[in-house]
Amino acid sequence: TSLTPCVYPMIAITVSVFGAKEAKSRWQGALLSLVFVFGIVCLFTPMGVVSAMTGKGFGSALGNPWVVGAIAFVFLALATSLFGAFELALPASLNNRLSSVGGSGYRGAFLLGLVCGLVAAPCVGPFLFGLLGWIATTRNVALGSGAMALYGLGLGTLFFVVGAFAVNLPKAGAWMMGVKWVGGVCLAYMAFGYIRDALSKETVHKLVHPGALYGGIAIAVLAAGLVMGGIHVAAERRKSPIARLSKPMKLASIVPAIAGLFMVISWYELPPELHWETSEQVALARATEEHKPVLIDFGASWCGACKELDEKTFPDPKVQKEGARFVALHIDASDDDDAPVAKLRQKYHATEGLPAVVFLHSHGQEAKRFTEYVAPDCFASALATVQ
Repeated sequence: TSLTPCVYPMIAITVSVFGAKEAKSRWQGALLSLVFVFGIVCLFTPMGVVSAMTGKGFGSALGNPWVVGAIAFVFLALATSLFGAFELALPASLNNRLSSVGGSGYRGAFLLGLVCGLVAAPCVGPFLFGLLGWIATTRNVALGSGAMALYGLGLGTLFFVVGAFAVNLPKAGAWMMGVKWVGGVCLAYMAFGYIRDALSKETVHKLVHPGALYGGIAIAVLAAGLVMGGIHVAAERRKSPIARLSKPMKLASIVPAIAGLFMVISWYELPPELHWETSEQVALARATEEHKPVLIDFGASWCGACKELDEKTFPDPKVQKEGARFVALHIDASDDDDAPVAKLRQKYHATEGLPAVVFLHSHGQEAKRFTEYVAPDCFASALATVQ
């Protein structure tokens, strides 16, 4: 976000305000810049803590389509802000007052760092709120505070480099509009990504095909969006002969870029899965008829370890090979109020938490279970012991 039009042109001016350019020594300039960056970190880190603690109430609510829809709507709104539909800006009077906070010296550098993110809100805001929204869904205070601290360090890096080493940055230009465009596309992808992750595996497979043809179409759609986005940025250059194409290319590029990015990432992440049954009755009938052991996976869309199993363990070739002997049953436990699922969890003693993966021998007796993420090698070895 330090490369956006609201921040990048102000770096040299801000460094001059807190006195780094007029410092008596390189060491003093570096220390002043470090204090400024520390002010930025102190502004953002508590936001991560609060967001994660607020999100602790999400839990199974992330299995509610209305909650997921609300989150997706917020991310889409933030994306449209970066595309220029509106600005997340403070009132002009407050913005002017904040810009004059601080002054030269260490105290001024720290105070100016504290308000830097607020003054840059028109460009920083969508990225910032998007990051906070993601942190809320993780419900992890350590991750939230760490992520926001690193965000503050990232935002302050160019300020530190200019203040500590008296570096002259390249001139601001149309490329900064490209940064906002890319940010808008990524935030919009996150909106649709939340919706995709909340859908059942069967529904995702209907939307995304693992074949090469689908992947080729996805790459072509994304490439078309990127080309039109590139023309939009080129048209924004000063005295550009294609200036009239800026707005139409920007508008035309948004849908294919977002759709293409969604298609490419979804296609790339789609694992070659086991064939999962969703009905216990059907799965047990198959197991009895075919004399096969059963693999039961209790998971949820909001469960991080469950997603790790889906993305890392189940697609592994060794797990796939051993798992071919099993009848695989997936139980979506995202909704705590789903009575039939609650009964199944009680039946298989999977009420303590998620994930819960239960192995049954072919004669129906429980063989083994896992209640946390398990690496592919360990999981495949456990499958091999079940008959």
